[in-house]
Amino acid sequence: MAQQTVADVMTPEPTTIGMSETLETAARTMAAQDVGALVVQAGTTTVGIVTDRDLVVRGLAEGLGLEAMVGEVASEDLISVGPDVPVEVAVELMRAAAVRRIPVMDDDVPIGIVSIGDLAAERDPMSALADISEAQPNA
Repeated sequence: MAQQTVADVMTPEPTTIGMSETLETAARTMAAQDVGALVVQAGTTTVGIVTDRDLVVRGLAEGLGLEAMVGEVASEDLISVGPDVPVEVAVELMRAAAVRRIPVMDDDVPIGIVSIGDLAAERDPMSALADISEAQPNA
């Protein structure tokens, strides 16, 4: 049996956002796309990731307004993987960095995102996390 790769479990075509976009734009984009993370770019270079939690904890809770820039709250210590990386390697990277999502990159181009929910749904489909990750979003 072939080893499972990140490409087998990732969510393809991640939504991107520029560093100079506002927190409001990020929040509206997340809501419209029904995602909890956006890949942050400076021009065409991927520089980080911003999550719904970043918007709240690093943004709103710190007193930043909706007009603040994504670059002010995004995680810039980007940890990413290639699509051919074994799932076990991605799991270990996520565990070591204590992150819930990592972009999947093909050279410098974001082609997917893998989350602990994706991994749970694939690796442990009977778990509560898998159930939550696979559930339809609240309207």
